[in-house]
Amino acid sequence: MLPALDDAAVGQWCRAAVETLSDFRGRLDDLNVFPVPDGDTGTNLLHTAEGALAALDSAGSGEPPWAVLARGAVLAARGNSGTILAQLLRGLADQLAHQPPADGPAFAAALRKAAESAYTAVADPEEGTFLTVARASGEAAVAAVDEGRTGLADVVLAAADGARAALERTPGQLAALREAGVVDAGGAGLSLVLDALVRTVTGVHPARPALDGPDRHRRRHGSEHAPHQPPPGPGSEVQYLLADADESSVARLHERLAALGDSLVVVGVDTPTGREWNVHVHVSDVGAAIEAGIEAGRPHRISVTPLAPVRPAAPVPGRRSVVAAVHSDGLAELFHTEGVRVVVCGADGVTEDDLFGEIVASGGQEVAVLPNDAGLLPAASRAATRARQAGREVGVVPTRSPVQGLAAVAVADPERRFGDDVIAMAEAAAATRWAEVTVADQEALTSAGRCHPGDVLGSAEGDVVVIGAELAAVACDLLDRLLSAGGEMATLVVGSDEALGDAVCGHLSSAHPTIEVVRYGGGPSSLPLQIGVE
Repeated sequence: MLPALDDAAVGQWCRAAVETLSDFRGRLDDLNVFPVPDGDTGTNLLHTAEGALAALDSAGSGEPPWAVLARGAVLAARGNSGTILAQLLRGLADQLAHQPPADGPAFAAALRKAAESAYTAVADPEEGTFLTVARASGEAAVAAVDEGRTGLADVVLAAADGARAALERTPGQLAALREAGVVDAGGAGLSLVLDALVRTVTGVHPARPALDGPDRHRRRHGSEHAPHQPPPGPGSEVQYLLADADESSVARLHERLAALGDSLVVVGVDTPTGREWNVHVHVSDVGAAIEAGIEAGRPHRISVTPLAPVRPAAPVPGRRSVVAAVHSDGLAELFHTEGVRVVVCGADGVTEDDLFGEIVASGGQEVAVLPNDAGLLPAASRAATRARQAGREVGVVPTRSPVQGLAAVAVADPERRFGDDVIAMAEAAAATRWAEVTVADQEALTSAGRCHPGDVLGSAEGDVVVIGAELAAVACDLLDRLLSAGGEMATLVVGSDEALGDAVCGHLSSAHPTIEVVRYGGGPSSLPLQIGVE
């Protein structure tokens, strides 16, 4: 039984708090519905406590542990609850650092003042939260001293009991908690931290009901009626450390951020290089929040986290759309003229998110997706699955080349039942043999033999069948091979070399005069010629 919190006990409490928060992190994350249901309260509290412990473990022998604890917590604080916990610890340090080991009365007075300082750090304090639980713990500790229970064990147990009782009342104070059937996640974390203090002082962990009682399973994230919830749309949590700022600059920053958003917490702490502040706010305008920090001082360790994914707009009933992936602006224009929405390959290629975003943006209740590249089929399938979960009917037509995509678009009929239309498009694509003329950029062994950099390659259905020295010769040879198996129409997508297109069209006119030829420009520069034969 400890009679006072000496330097060693401060470290023991911090370590016990980290252990407890680590054990309960998932449970606290699950409780998190206020101020936003982002499910990270336990994670943020643990990260903050781990920062405090790391600072203690690396501190020099001359620094008071309370001051080190507070500095580590403030500089590591993450999230709304983590930043308030850091402020509470800093408030304790303000009262107990450079003082004799804290006995019961000293700790009670410090805890109450620390809770008061936490209220002042929050721009818009709300009852039924971490702050309420903190205040109740300080009041219960002071009440125990007033009643003559002045031993440290009695005081910390009274504080922990007061916190737990206040925690159980939080659903009656916040509609979001009541509707979800949970207690406040931040307050629950503080209750666990104070229970860790009881264990540090007494050696015994207080017996408590489970945090996830029967009512907890009624939890529903995202109440529409949660107060102080950011408006629907791109809300973000912005957090940074601020250095090189004076008190007046921080005061102006506080005012500006309060006008920009909510869940604002600003906590300052002294460091070996000067005073720093941990700034936390929820805003819609991320840039303005960071600019405000730049005007006040030097923001660093900036983090921006979306508060919640933006829900996609509801599809338009009866609307049918086609989305295609393409590899050049010219192809994009070509598909656009056919009424198709396109995703153009960028520096990072075409991703699942790109395709999903375009499916949603199309507004279609029914959407056909044309990947136009064998490598994009998996991403298109995953994007389609996500879109179906968002209430759309999506069919992926397995096109492996833009010429197959054009064949599919040519037979699309919005008057058909959607499933039948997707089948018809897939059949048209499958009936189109596709081929490409490219230039080798490295030595390789192909199905037509070994090629060297600069060789012209003619491939059919992905397999190299012709290797030559000149583009036109390889292209004409490739077409002869394709048409030897029959065909009625050849579709040509020519890259930047228009002379190649002229040569190929001339060859078809003389060698295959019965073949209908459709020629398009705008192909990607990496593919001098793409061919489709139907």
